[in-house]
Amino acid sequence: MKYIGIISFIAVLLFWRCDHTVGTLELKGRVLDEHTKIAIPIRKVIIQALLNNDQNQISVDAGQFTTDSTGCFTYTIQKIRNANLYNFYCVGDSAYASSTILLGLTDLNRDGKFLKIFLQQLTDFKITIFRKSKVPACDTLYVSWKSNGLEGSYLYPYEIENFGAKQDIAFRWIGGDVKAIIKTKVFAEKNTLIYFELARNRKRKEFVDTVFCRRDVANYANFKY
Repeated sequence: MKYIGIISFIAVLLFWRCDHTVGTLELKGRVLDEHTKIAIPIRKVIIQALLNNDQNQISVDAGQFTTDSTGCFTYTIQKIRNANLYNFYCVGDSAYASSTILLGLTDLNRDGKFLKIFLQQLTDFKITIFRKSKVPACDTLYVSWKSNGLEGSYLYPYEIENFGAKQDIAFRWIGGDVKAIIKTKVFAEKNTLIYFELARNRKRKEFVDTVFCRRDVANYANFKY
């Protein structure tokens, strides 16, 4: 039954793509830096049509394009029958975070030749941790961060360098000679909140640091305990 369901699902998608288009729509626009409003060249955008199938919503590939050297694009989209919503997913990298905007057919018919897709630039960020206490008590430290309200560990891949004791699980260090650096990227020109939770002598304390992270500079937060 499982394989029959998968085969049926694939067949439905192929049927929609091949036989369920209803004309075309000319798209023109630019991909822009959200902060500077400067156009960003060579950006890949994937379009998906959203369809309701019984009680589930499925995505159907509706095309893709890449901005030119000036950050502009022109593209002819094949409209999918019964699809009134289209997702425009701009692929991210180390310079810009990925971005998704949802547009309806009404929006596309009205503004399809004047589209603007905004991307948020990323910037380097480091969190340094240093246990200065010489008391042999078994401290436990938890670390997490949010960039512009989003969980930082999901926003961009991170790297942890330990110069002393290693964390036993992600972002938790227990006792010992703790000296570590967490390297990642966060949104530029936005606040990053760093949360430290320290368990010591059967008591827990929470510390929060806020860093407004500038673009193209070394942004960091330090925690000594």
